[in-house]
Amino acid sequence: MKKILSAFLLLYFTFAFSQEKKPMFWQDIQNFKKADQENPPPKDAILLLGSSSFTKWTDVSDYFPDKVIINRGFGGSRLTDLNDFADDLLAPYQPKQIIIYCGENDFADNHKLKAQKLVNRYKEFYTKIRARFPNIEVDFISIKYSPSREKLWPQMKTANKKIAAFMKKEPNAEFIDVTKAMEDASGKVRKDIFVEDMLHFKPEGYQIWTKVIYPYLK
Repeated sequence: MKKILSAFLLLYFTFAFSQEKKPMFWQDIQNFKKADQENPPPKDAILLLGSSSFTKWTDVSDYFPDKVIINRGFGGSRLTDLNDFADDLLAPYQPKQIIIYCGENDFADNHKLKAQKLVNRYKEFYTKIRARFPNIEVDFISIKYSPSREKLWPQMKTANKKIAAFMKKEPNAEFIDVTKAMEDASGKVRKDIFVEDMLHFKPEGYQIWTKVIYPYLK
Protein backbone atom coordinates (compact mmCIF):
# COMPACT_ATOMS: atom_id res chain seq x y z
CA MET A 1 0.00 0.00 0.00
CA LYS A 2 2.86 2.36 0.88
CA LYS A 3 4.50 1.65 -2.48
CA ILE A 4 1.28 2.45 -4.32
CA LEU A 5 0.85 5.65 -2.34
CA SER A 6 4.46 6.67 -2.98
CA ALA A 7 4.08 5.99 -6.71
CA PHE A 8 0.88 8.04 -6.81
CA LEU A 9 2.50 10.96 -5.00
CA LEU A 10 5.50 10.83 -7.33
CA LEU A 11 3.25 10.95 -10.37
CA TYR A 12 1.21 13.75 -8.85
CA PHE A 13 4.17 15.96 -8.09
CA THR A 14 5.78 15.21 -11.45
CA PHE A 15 2.59 16.25 -13.21
CA ALA A 16 2.16 19.34 -11.03
CA PHE A 17 5.76 20.40 -11.61
CA SER A 18 5.47 19.94 -15.36
CA GLN A 19 2.29 22.01 -15.36
CA GLU A 20 3.99 24.80 -13.43
CA LYS A 21 6.81 24.99 -15.95
CA LYS A 22 4.48 25.58 -18.88
CA PRO A 23 4.19 29.28 -19.68
CA MET A 24 0.93 31.13 -19.97
CA PHE A 25 -0.82 30.52 -23.32
CA TRP A 26 1.21 27.34 -23.90
CA GLN A 27 -2.00 25.42 -24.56
CA ASP A 28 -3.19 28.01 -27.09
CA ILE A 29 0.00 27.48 -29.06
CA GLN A 30 -0.46 23.71 -28.92
CA ASN A 31 -3.98 24.16 -30.25
CA PHE A 32 -2.60 26.14 -33.19
CA LYS A 33 -0.09 23.39 -33.90
CA LYS A 34 -2.83 20.77 -33.82
CA ALA A 35 -5.00 22.85 -36.16
CA ASP A 36 -2.08 23.21 -38.58
CA GLN A 37 -1.50 19.46 -38.54
CA GLU A 38 -5.14 18.71 -39.25
CA ASN A 39 -5.42 21.43 -41.90
CA PRO A 40 -2.05 22.50 -43.34
CA PRO A 41 -2.05 26.32 -43.55
CA PRO A 42 -2.20 27.73 -47.09
CA LYS A 43 0.65 29.78 -48.53
CA ASP A 44 0.21 33.48 -49.33
CA ALA A 45 -2.55 33.95 -46.78
CA ILE A 46 -3.16 36.93 -44.51
CA LEU A 47 -1.99 36.04 -41.01
CA LEU A 48 -3.73 37.65 -38.03
CA LEU A 49 -1.71 37.76 -34.81
CA GLY A 50 -2.75 39.25 -31.50
CA SER A 51 -5.22 39.18 -28.66
CA SER A 52 -8.91 38.52 -28.03
CA SER A 53 -10.23 41.03 -30.55
CA PHE A 54 -8.92 38.56 -33.11
CA THR A 55 -9.64 35.42 -31.07
CA LYS A 56 -13.31 36.27 -30.82
CA TRP A 57 -13.49 37.15 -34.52
CA THR A 58 -14.14 33.50 -35.23
CA ASP A 59 -16.00 34.22 -38.47
CA VAL A 60 -13.45 36.69 -39.81
CA SER A 61 -13.33 34.88 -43.16
CA ASP A 62 -17.01 35.65 -43.65
CA TYR A 63 -16.20 39.36 -43.43
CA PHE A 64 -13.48 39.02 -46.08
CA PRO A 65 -14.84 36.27 -48.37
CA ASP A 66 -12.39 37.04 -51.18
CA LYS A 67 -9.34 36.73 -48.90
CA VAL A 68 -7.55 33.75 -47.36
CA ILE A 69 -7.24 34.42 -43.62
CA ILE A 70 -5.32 32.52 -40.93
CA ASN A 71 -6.45 33.71 -37.50
CA ARG A 72 -3.90 33.08 -34.77
CA GLY A 73 -5.15 35.47 -32.11
CA PHE A 74 -5.14 34.14 -28.55
CA GLY A 75 -7.21 35.87 -25.91
CA GLY A 76 -5.48 37.79 -23.16
CA SER A 77 -2.16 37.88 -24.98
CA ARG A 78 0.24 40.77 -24.70
CA LEU A 79 3.07 41.89 -26.92
CA THR A 80 5.38 40.15 -24.47
CA ASP A 81 3.59 36.90 -25.32
CA LEU A 82 3.91 37.48 -29.06
CA ASN A 83 7.63 37.90 -28.49
CA ASP A 84 7.88 34.81 -26.30
CA PHE A 85 6.07 32.64 -28.86
CA ALA A 86 7.38 34.38 -31.99
CA ASP A 87 8.88 31.24 -33.51
CA ASP A 88 5.69 29.24 -32.96
CA LEU A 89 3.55 32.05 -34.40
CA LEU A 90 5.70 32.72 -37.47
CA ALA A 91 7.63 29.59 -38.48
CA PRO A 92 4.68 27.43 -39.60
CA TYR A 93 3.42 29.99 -42.12
CA GLN A 94 4.34 31.60 -45.41
CA PRO A 95 1.98 34.60 -45.43
CA LYS A 96 1.88 37.44 -47.89
CA GLN A 97 0.74 39.80 -45.12
CA ILE A 98 0.69 39.92 -41.33
CA ILE A 99 -1.79 42.05 -39.40
CA ILE A 100 -1.27 42.59 -35.68
CA TYR A 101 -3.71 43.67 -33.00
CA CYS A 102 -2.09 43.67 -29.58
CA GLY A 103 -1.01 45.95 -26.75
CA GLU A 104 -4.28 46.60 -24.98
CA ASN A 105 -3.65 43.80 -22.50
CA ASP A 106 -0.12 45.00 -21.80
CA PHE A 107 -1.57 48.16 -20.30
CA ALA A 108 -4.36 46.28 -18.54
CA ASP A 109 -1.78 43.96 -17.01
CA ASN A 110 0.30 46.88 -15.74
CA HIS A 111 -1.49 50.20 -15.38
CA LYS A 112 1.82 51.97 -14.82
CA LEU A 113 3.33 50.70 -18.06
CA LYS A 114 4.89 53.54 -20.04
CA ALA A 115 3.83 53.93 -23.66
CA GLN A 116 7.44 53.83 -24.85
CA LYS A 117 8.01 50.48 -23.19
CA LEU A 118 5.04 49.04 -25.05
CA VAL A 119 6.35 50.54 -28.29
CA ASN A 120 9.68 48.85 -27.63
CA ARG A 121 7.88 45.53 -27.20
CA TYR A 122 6.19 46.04 -30.52
CA LYS A 123 9.44 46.97 -32.26
CA GLU A 124 11.02 43.81 -30.89
CA PHE A 125 8.26 41.69 -32.38
CA TYR A 126 8.35 43.62 -35.64
CA THR A 127 12.09 42.94 -35.87
CA LYS A 128 11.45 39.22 -35.40
CA ILE A 129 8.90 39.29 -38.20
CA ARG A 130 11.29 41.09 -40.53
CA ALA A 131 14.08 38.62 -39.77
CA ARG A 132 11.87 35.89 -41.20
CA PHE A 133 9.79 37.84 -43.71
CA PRO A 134 11.82 40.86 -44.90
CA ASN A 135 9.53 41.95 -47.72
CA ILE A 136 5.92 41.09 -46.89
CA GLU A 137 3.31 43.62 -45.82
CA VAL A 138 3.12 44.07 -42.02
CA ASP A 139 0.31 46.16 -40.55
CA PHE A 140 -0.61 47.19 -37.02
CA ILE A 141 -4.20 47.95 -36.03
CA SER A 142 -4.40 50.85 -33.59
CA ILE A 143 -5.12 49.95 -29.98
CA LYS A 144 -8.84 50.45 -29.55
CA TYR A 145 -10.28 52.59 -26.77
CA SER A 146 -12.46 50.11 -24.92
CA PRO A 147 -14.91 51.86 -22.54
CA SER A 148 -14.01 49.46 -19.71
CA ARG A 149 -10.38 50.61 -19.92
CA GLU A 150 -10.93 54.35 -20.13
CA LYS A 151 -8.33 55.03 -17.42
CA LEU A 152 -5.69 53.58 -19.73
CA TRP A 153 -6.58 55.63 -22.80
CA PRO A 154 -3.85 58.27 -22.29
CA GLN A 155 -1.09 55.62 -22.47
CA MET A 156 -2.85 53.93 -25.37
CA LYS A 157 -3.14 57.17 -27.33
CA THR A 158 0.54 57.91 -26.85
CA ALA A 159 1.49 54.37 -27.86
CA ASN A 160 -0.69 54.57 -30.97
CA LYS A 161 0.95 57.83 -31.98
CA LYS A 162 4.47 56.43 -31.52
CA ILE A 163 3.74 53.17 -33.36
CA ALA A 164 2.10 55.10 -36.20
CA ALA A 165 5.25 57.23 -36.55
CA PHE A 166 7.43 54.13 -36.51
CA MET A 167 5.36 52.30 -39.13
CA LYS A 168 5.32 55.35 -41.39
CA LYS A 169 9.09 55.08 -41.76
CA GLU A 170 9.08 51.34 -42.46
CA PRO A 171 8.76 49.86 -45.97
CA ASN A 172 5.77 47.61 -46.67
CA ALA A 173 4.19 48.62 -43.38
CA GLU A 174 1.01 50.44 -42.40
CA PHE A 175 -0.64 51.70 -39.24
CA ILE A 176 -4.36 50.98 -39.56
CA ASP A 177 -6.20 53.55 -37.46
CA VAL A 178 -9.63 52.27 -36.41
CA THR A 179 -10.22 54.87 -33.68
CA LYS A 180 -12.15 57.49 -35.67
CA ALA A 181 -14.44 54.92 -37.23
CA MET A 182 -15.43 53.73 -33.75
CA GLU A 183 -16.63 57.19 -32.65
CA ASP A 184 -20.13 58.63 -32.71
CA ALA A 185 -21.08 62.03 -34.16
CA SER A 186 -19.87 63.81 -31.01
CA GLY A 187 -16.44 62.17 -31.16
CA LYS A 188 -17.01 59.74 -28.28
CA VAL A 189 -16.32 56.02 -28.46
CA ARG A 190 -19.52 54.17 -29.38
CA LYS A 191 -20.59 51.87 -26.56
CA ASP A 192 -23.32 50.21 -28.60
CA ILE A 193 -20.77 48.22 -30.62
CA PHE A 194 -19.46 46.46 -27.48
CA VAL A 195 -20.91 43.54 -25.56
CA GLU A 196 -21.68 43.92 -21.86
CA ASP A 197 -18.07 43.81 -20.73
CA MET A 198 -17.41 47.00 -22.73
CA LEU A 199 -14.23 45.35 -23.99
CA HIS A 200 -15.17 42.93 -26.74
CA PHE A 201 -17.15 43.56 -29.90
CA LYS A 202 -20.63 42.84 -31.10
CA PRO A 203 -20.81 42.04 -34.85
CA GLU A 204 -21.37 45.78 -35.42
CA GLY A 205 -17.89 46.47 -34.09
CA TYR A 206 -16.32 43.99 -36.48
CA GLN A 207 -18.32 45.47 -39.35
CA ILE A 208 -16.69 48.83 -38.62
CA TRP A 209 -13.25 47.23 -38.50
CA THR A 210 -13.91 45.45 -41.79
CA LYS A 211 -14.61 48.71 -43.62
CA VAL A 212 -11.41 50.26 -42.28
CA ILE A 213 -9.15 47.22 -42.71
CA TYR A 214 -10.29 45.99 -46.13
CA PRO A 215 -8.44 48.62 -48.25
CA TYR A 216 -5.16 47.55 -46.63
CA LEU A 217 -5.53 43.84 -47.44
CA LYS A 218 -3.32 42.34 -50.11
